[in-house]
Amino acid sequence: MEVKVLSSKLVKPAYNAGATPATEYIPLSIFDRVTFQMQMAIIYAFASPAPSTAAIEKGLAAVLAQYRAFAGQLGVHPDDGAPSFILNDRGARLVEASVDADLIDMAPAKPTPELLKLHPDLEGELEEVVLLQLTRFRCGSLAVGFTSNHVVADGHATSNFLVAWGRATRGLPMGAPPVHHHKDLFKPRSSPRVEHDHRNREYYLPSPTNVVGHHGDVADNIVIHKAHFTKDFIAGLRGSASEGRGRPFSRFETILAHLWRTMTRARDLSPEETTTIRLSVDGRHRLGKPAEYFGNMVLWAFPRATVGDLLNRPLKHAAQVIHDEVAMVDGGYFQSFVDFATPGAADKEGLARSAVCKDVMCPDVEVDSWLTFPFYELDFGTGSPSYFMPSYFPTEGMLFLTPSYIGDGSVDAFVPVFQHNLQAFKECCYSTE
Repeated sequence: MEVKVLSSKLVKPAYNAGATPATEYIPLSIFDRVTFQMQMAIIYAFASPAPSTAAIEKGLAAVLAQYRAFAGQLGVHPDDGAPSFILNDRGARLVEASVDADLIDMAPAKPTPELLKLHPDLEGELEEVVLLQLTRFRCGSLAVGFTSNHVVADGHATSNFLVAWGRATRGLPMGAPPVHHHKDLFKPRSSPRVEHDHRNREYYLPSPTNVVGHHGDVADNIVIHKAHFTKDFIAGLRGSASEGRGRPFSRFETILAHLWRTMTRARDLSPEETTTIRLSVDGRHRLGKPAEYFGNMVLWAFPRATVGDLLNRPLKHAAQVIHDEVAMVDGGYFQSFVDFATPGAADKEGLARSAVCKDVMCPDVEVDSWLTFPFYELDFGTGSPSYFMPSYFPTEGMLFLTPSYIGDGSVDAFVPVFQHNLQAFKECCYSTE
């Protein structure tokens, strides 16, 4: 796919009153500091007639006036050097591009390296928090490549922004404004109680032999498989997993349990090995904070099992392990983390974040579930996107779950696997055994 870049510019917030507010510094919260330092990248496609660039840009300028963090930069406070969001209205990067071909002939059904061409260049030091690319195809379709810095906002906050962007473009009220972090928002108890092992969950103590990160050209041996689970298939899985249980397991618990077992079987691991899932748990409701909170408010659950136990026991067992671990990450767990992290224990003890990007998760699994985020509600005035997917993240074992564009309750799972494990994964992916 040959993509021709036509222009690149900064879109700054457009304030109704015309006057630009003063620069503000918002300190990073303990949740911002512990999360992944990465770019979140997603792809939207809109069929012809697609919305105009002028309308999208005008809506972007309007929504950035409400979501100033996405028009700002990451930096430090000039007084105390604290890592902060700088609300300086630098703007979001907007790139226009074109492809002399029809979208239907060029767009992959699953993430491939070609998708990276539908984003601005993400290499090197990025000055902006948000980078967008509008790529128009010969048929009149439009691809929107959206990228944002995860340190500034988690998936919940980002989805709020995207919906508001669409509403601003259509001239509608954007909804409740975002609520930002302030120093009194996450307060430790008067008598702090650290009731969970945060030193070995959200953090770890690095050692010279503990190397975490990227390893050469391993991405060349990874393919991203798209598994489509129909509504009926999911209902069958849930029925099987929940048999004899008063309250059935959720759709998410069931699909994740199935994929965990499928990935583990395809990897052909030894029965004695331990496999762990890392999955995000939103703390807004658990801490009694508003849904409009803009930033990160996520910790993680870590369901784990031996390979033998996971594969030799029924699906119900895997689902129960996931359910119990997520239930443990409740409001008390989040408050325990606040009590641990607020005084700066991690820095004092030389601990490092466990949320780091890797090339290979094996024998473990990481999952990003977008099943409840309203990503399909991004409407610039010509209707919902024809499809939506994560961009190309070639990390073996990092799963993405999204609602299918069909809109019938089916689910798409984007599963990065080693080439030599792909056939085995396909053979057991749709089995309900």
